[in-house]
Order: sequence, then structure tokens, then C-alpha cells
Amino acid sequence: MPKTEIILIRHGETEWNLSGRWQGHADSALSPRGIAQAQALGERMKGEEVDMVYVSDLERALHTSRLVGNPSGWQPLPMPALRERDLGVLEGLTTDEMRESQPRAFQSFMEDGPSYQPPGGESFQQFFDRCSLAIETLANEHPGQKVVAVTHGGVLGAVFRKVLKLSLEAERNFLLLNCSINRIQKSQVNWNLVSWGDVAHLQGLDSLDDS
Repeated sequence: MPKTEIILIRHGETEWNLSGRWQGHADSALSPRGIAQAQALGERMKGEEVDMVYVSDLERALHTSRLVGNPSGWQPLPMPALRERDLGVLEGLTTDEMRESQPRAFQSFMEDGPSYQPPGGESFQQFFDRCSLAIETLANEHPGQKVVAVTHGGVLGAVFRKVLKLSLEAERNFLLLNCSINRIQKSQVNWNLVSWGDVAHLQGLDSLDDS
């Protein structure tokens, strides 16, 4: 099987990223800095020949893909499987608001491990399985090609764990940066990490790590 490269891009900074609100499937507009990040990434990606572009169907990712893809004439295909984790009753809240309005769900979310499913949402295990299937699908449908996926911090985190075969319970010690370039490659049955957290194109623009 020829090598397939997937370039994972996290959406630009949003207003809720700045205010510490957990987004999940809820949405928030890109901040002015998020727009600038995506435009800078668009200039960086002009020299990159890609075969196909997919994007989460949430607006913060769609907006990012339009800004990044305009200089290159991308025609992104929305892919709901690339959505952020569904956090159910915890979505749209800051950590302090979670503690106040959903104390039991928040405690379980923080302490009960990958199998815990917030009311109305996904467990981390369910989310990981969804993300794993999404990138396997992209690799199988585009053998030997280079594919871009504009997505979310949580998706990047799940994919990183899959590629490096990390436990879902292991503490995160890697970055998930707004408008970063993250490259993975599939050869035969094995996934490899090519590069991670590349934000050289931002040239001094700050990039927030995912919460």
C-alpha cells in the first residue's frame, strides 16, 4: 500500500477559546487573531500540493478552511466525523460554570476515565473510536495521496494517541495549537508521526493550546 499523508489543521482561535468556554459541538466565531492565523496559514499552504481537503462541518472549522484554502482554490468537503467531541450538558460553559451548574457531571468528566459519557454527549472512548475510524477512512479512500483535514483540538489529541499508541488515560504532554500543521503518514498497516505543532507560519501570532 503506498504511503498516505494526512495534514491535520486545528481551526483558528475562537472567541470562546479566549474566554475559556468549552465548545464541543456548540460553536463560536473566530476571533480577529483567529482570522489572522488562518490567513497566515493560507499563505503557507499555497506551496503545498494536496489531493483532497476535508473539514469538520462546525462553522469555526468551515470558516478556517475557507480562509486557509482561498489562496490555493481549495474545495473542502464537509465531514461530520471530524467534529469536536460532543460534551453534552457541559458545552458552552467555562470550567467554573461547570462546577456550579453541573457539579456531578463535571466531577465525573474529570475523574471517571475514558468510559464516562456526559449526559447528552460522548465518552472519550466513543470519541476516540470515531476519530480513529475517520482517519482510517481517509487513508483507505486516498491511498498514496496527500489529504488535508481541518478539524479541532480534541480530534488532534485523539489522533495523536492513536498514532503513537498511547493510553487514553495517559496525561496529555503534547500541544494542540490553533492553526497548527500536524502531519501523519500511513504505510502498509502502520501510522507514523511526521511532524507536530508546526506554527512557523504564524510569525509571532500567539496560538493557544487546547483546554
